[in-house]
Amino acid sequence: MTSQVDETVGKSQVKQAEWLYQWERFRDTDEFLFWDWVQPRTLADFEGKRVLDAGCGPGHHVRIVAPVAAEVVGLDLNAHKLARTNLTHLPNVSVHEGDLARWTPDEPFDVVYSIGTIDHTDDPDASMAHLATLLRPGGLLIAWVWSREGNTFMAAVVEPLRRRLLRRRSRRTVERLARLLTALLYPVVHTVYRLPLRFLPYHDYFANFRRLCFDRNALNVFDKLNAPYTELITYERARGWFPEADFEDVRIVPYKGISWCVSGRKR
Repeated sequence: MTSQVDETVGKSQVKQAEWLYQWERFRDTDEFLFWDWVQPRTLADFEGKRVLDAGCGPGHHVRIVAPVAAEVVGLDLNAHKLARTNLTHLPNVSVHEGDLARWTPDEPFDVVYSIGTIDHTDDPDASMAHLATLLRPGGLLIAWVWSREGNTFMAAVVEPLRRRLLRRRSRRTVERLARLLTALLYPVVHTVYRLPLRFLPYHDYFANFRRLCFDRNALNVFDKLNAPYTELITYERARGWFPEADFEDVRIVPYKGISWCVSGRKR
């Protein structure tokens, strides 16, 4: 497959070494999270389909989809080489270097999904609009993003501290801090957050914390400290990515009170 760059879509996003460091250091092997993040879509929506993973990172989710899809294309600006190495054993998978807000394939896709990437792009609205153009009629567009709703602490505390204190720190220092913070969370998450006190911030989110191993939890913490930029998305903004004239069967599903699972089928 060859591809091209859509010259009508703004300037290219710059490469960010932070992401490559993250995916060289951490792995995501918890398949249940992927299916949680694409809900209410299921395995059947990928079966026999031509699929694009937009912002595939090292290929964690490609490995989940590839066994049932006809073809899976991974696209990433920063970790494409790592993804190619990780996915060489899958004959129906190809990986491309590219900016998901500009890259254009020769043929459209049946399913385009982007997990945890759109809210880190320079312009999430333009990124989603471009991904919609890569679908054939009847195709599914799926994304998972951090929500503005339920994330006051992240917006008011984590993001300002990251920008002021961590931007110029080495990634190794940030990783050590993430692992320390993860360890400090364990006593609280396994005591106070086991109580039926649903008014506590991130109460539902920490239910997943108890299901995951230490390294996977450290990845969650590191991701929040490492990301060069995160834009929290409101419900109204996410809904606007699927204009009624262009999409049907639109679903905006809240997840754990801190994110949106969004999807719609192109008319």
